[in-house]
Amino acid sequence: MKKFINKFILLLSLSVTTVAYAESKTIAFAQDTMGNDFRKAQVYEVRDAALKHPEVKFVYSDAKGQTSLLIRHINSFIDSKVDLIVVGTNDEKAVVPVISKAQANGIPVIILDRGIAGNDYTSFINSDNIKIGEMGAKYIADRLRGKGKVLLFEGLQKADVTKLRSKGFMDEIGKYKGIRVIKRTGNYLRKDAIVEMEKLIASGEKVDAIFSESDSMLSGARSAMLRHAIDPSSLVTVGCDYTSEARDAIREGTQSGSVLFPLGGKKTVETALKIFKGESVPKHIVIPVKLITKENVEKEMPIF
Repeated sequence: MKKFINKFILLLSLSVTTVAYAESKTIAFAQDTMGNDFRKAQVYEVRDAALKHPEVKFVYSDAKGQTSLLIRHINSFIDSKVDLIVVGTNDEKAVVPVISKAQANGIPVIILDRGIAGNDYTSFINSDNIKIGEMGAKYIADRLRGKGKVLLFEGLQKADVTKLRSKGFMDEIGKYKGIRVIKRTGNYLRKDAIVEMEKLIASGEKVDAIFSESDSMLSGARSAMLRHAIDPSSLVTVGCDYTSEARDAIREGTQSGSVLFPLGGKKTVETALKIFKGESVPKHIVIPVKLITKENVEKEMPIF
């Protein structure tokens, strides 16, 4: 009888273990747009990290840059009762109510990369965007020896990362009285940067350096310059993200540098798994950044 009971307990234990393992959790990523190389790669990094865990399912949505559609997607994930929502927003204020709604429905929310104007979320994963701007400004100022005209290519005006990178850049570059800054908006998109750079060239305005808040925009600016027979290597140019395209340009000398800005996908899944296990996670997780130039380009892998 004792032998039978022990066997029954063992079978019950195995059964419980199997059920616990088989209970899948769904991570849903509501992304601002897949039309941006960085944002698309971000989704894919979360997907690939999630695929390493059989108990985790992954779904995502593409709001195509439309804030109203992003909010509808988040609402849809709430209605579907997913286990965790990752949000990549294009507007720091508009998404606050729907994120609060998710939290009120017991669904943890991880804000990735771009912050929101509120505190009602589980964890915020990003890098120090003010530092990114400061690093770009200091490098450019040193290369220009404190004198010249600099083009600041800004991203989405309603995104907190744009405001923070611009603040870091302007605060640092403001220390150099011989440097003048002009601004253009490229919305983190190559095509928008091409249009703005074409307008700038047509106006006859010339600059000595460019700080672009994404490598995609800098690639667009470079494309426009080449179209008008302007040698990109004649300017000091710094981007952000450190993509494969940026690495190639730095190697060739047509781009001076790029601030390595991690996608954050692996850290997102790592944090989600801890949440699923009932573990506490930091409210704010900061991933380090690094300036890549010709001196260290061969030592660091691009983010995609």
